[in-house]
Amino acid sequence: MTAASGQEALDRFTKYKFDCVISDLVMPEMDGLTLLKRVKEQRPGTVFFLITGYGTIENAVQGMKDGAYNFIAKPFRLEDMKMRVERALLSKSLENSVKKMSGILWAFIISIPLWLILGIILGMVWKRN
Repeated sequence: MTAASGQEALDRFTKYKFDCVISDLVMPEMDGLTLLKRVKEQRPGTVFFLITGYGTIENAVQGMKDGAYNFIAKPFRLEDMKMRVERALLSKSLENSVKKMSGILWAFIISIPLWLILGIILGMVWKRN
């Protein structure tokens, strides 16, 4: 889905769910850095790419500080952009999987003492009968 301005992009982002946003730095109504901040406020896990023909080190550093996944200078090849997006989404997916497995592991570790205590109590009750 495309947008003609930063505000239009934010409106669409708010209305629909996107895993990835590719935004130009210079746009009407709202620049890419402002859009990045607003997107990250709404959904911090969104992969955000900033592209520009006016790349400066300051803009790149600010974009990365604000949560951009990557800062890409124009001109770029579409094949390169496709590869970067695929890698970013795969990395996000793997990160989510690790978080989920970590949560399951902690739940298991915490539940072991509970099962031991329950087993001891049941053993004592069983022994009395």
